[in-house]
Amino acid sequence: MGTRNFVWNFTKKFVTFGLITVTVSDRYVTVVPVRGGSMSPTFNPKTDSFTDDYVLVEKFCLQKYKFSHGDIVIFRSPSNYKETHIKRIIALPGEWFVSRHDQDVHKIPEGHCWVEGDNAASSTDSKSYGPVPLGLVRGRVTHVVWPPQRIGAVKNTNTPDKLPSS
Repeated sequence: MGTRNFVWNFTKKFVTFGLITVTVSDRYVTVVPVRGGSMSPTFNPKTDSFTDDYVLVEKFCLQKYKFSHGDIVIFRSPSNYKETHIKRIIALPGEWFVSRHDQDVHKIPEGHCWVEGDNAASSTDSKSYGPVPLGLVRGRVTHVVWPPQRIGAVKNTNTPDKLPSS
């Protein structure tokens, strides 16, 4: 009877912990790996390293789409919904800005943002597929949580190429 009671209590605690973890991960925060070099040197600064950076992604910003210039966001690819990308917000809805790679002036439609990788040479971003709908954004990166020597808050760098909105 003691073993059966132990197994039942363990199962209840395991299921409860699992449900809480799924709820928190889905609604509030999650940890995701950063693959590739498109955000180097912010993430994965060493190309010869076998360890990817892992980042904390908060999802409170999704309630009213509260983003700022320079925020790093995780979003679904506009061209392939199975892919998830991580890039920096360069321009927000309704703004005009000058693209760094071709010096074109772009107006960002309402409900969209312009994103680019920190390493332009190896980044597929808004230069390739245009403004990203805010509905595809899954959260904002706030901290690096792995590897241990890189643990810390992520710096938000503002972008100087914006033009005044009209």
